[in-house]
Amino acid sequence: MVPVIAAPEAPVVRPLGEPDRDKIATLLKAVTNLVEAWELTNEEAAALLDVSAATWGRMKSGKYKGEIDRDKITRISLLIGIFKGLRLLFNGPLTYGWVRTANRGGLFRGKTPCEVMINGGIVAMYRVRQHIDALRGGV
Repeated sequence: MVPVIAAPEAPVVRPLGEPDRDKIATLLKAVTNLVEAWELTNEEAAALLDVSAATWGRMKSGKYKGEIDRDKITRISLLIGIFKGLRLLFNGPLTYGWVRTANRGGLFRGKTPCEVMINGGIVAMYRVRQHIDALRGGV
């Protein structure tokens, strides 16, 4: 008798462009948590992600069913990096309050990091991330 060998299960193949709901949910949960920790308004959160207030509301509530494009993933990644960097850099009120505190440094010119990131988009978010990394000594 010849033994029957079962064929290996085929990997799940998603059509090109179909979002991975678990990954999207994880990203949105992470950004929702940091928005809460930083005590940002819904308008600030929506502006940082470059989405409408209604879209942010769906994202925040877990009811968002759309895709997250490369721009949004980049924004979320930068925000998470800033969040983690601040947690490593500070111990105390600035850990979560830094993004809402006016800063006299050249990058900020008296504005809060949140304002700078909203007004400057991804480029400003990247610069803020670099600033935090430089303060930590990891230029």
